Amino acid sequence: MAWLRVFEATENETERSLVLPDGESVAVRWVRDSRARRLRLIVNDRGVRLTLPRRASVRLAESFLSEHRDWLQSQLAKRAATPTRLFAREHDSHVHLRGELLPIEWREGRFARAELGGHGVLLTQPAGGSDQRMRAALKEFYLQQARIDLGLWLPKYLATLPRAPIAVKLRPLSSLWGSLSPSDGLSLDLALVLGRPSAFEYVLVHELCHLLQRNHSRRFWQEVEARWPGWRQERDYLHGDGLAIKAELRRLVSA
Repeated sequence: MAWLRVFEATENETERSLVLPDGESVAVRWVRDSRARRLRLIVNDRGVRLTLPRRASVRLAESFLSEHRDWLQSQLAKRAATPTRLFAREHDSHVHLRGELLPIEWREGRFARAELGGHGVLLTQPAGGSDQRMRAALKEFYLQQARIDLGLWLPKYLATLPRAPIAVKLRPLSSLWGSLSPSDGLSLDLALVLGRPSAFEYVLVHELCHLLQRNHSRRFWQEVEARWPGWRQERDYLHGDGLAIKAELRRLVSA
């Protein structure tokens, strides 16, 4: 195909040049993974990656990429437009939380701290406090808020499942929104708390349903639909705005 060119290959990885609708070329890393059950296209700090099941055909992968060229171009454009400035008192007046842009009230104190106030987020900054300490305080704030949400949502779903996850971890994830380990450990992207709550809850439901179906089969999506009928809208929201949400969390909490 004219829009796809192979220029480097290894046993499990092939890097191919994909021509986007605007005529620009982008390198796509094809990775065959024996654990993969479906094709997956992601954009992260390391570039563009297509994950394929071990036996997926090249023709199927090419067709998949052709169908997603417009989406990929839009995601790369959003990533290029993402501000790279650092989080700092001099120019930050708002932070994202639960799909809203909340005003920041800066104040001085003995310890770096972030907490909800009456009208926004209160950020306490010690005199001479480092940027790293403020980022750590803001990350802890987001962890606390995400745990509050999970505490509200988890109980209503656990009763419909054969067992609970052995642990729930919240941390920044580079590409995925969540995962369930073979030992039933649940990981969720901390960036979800910046976006709208319905998308966060959908990701939780999605991963919990893997306790019932360890795949993305029709039966799996039936389990998701029974618990979250509007899952398609949330998936579309994360496909559209997810890259910017992840980038904003990195900007705020990564040194």
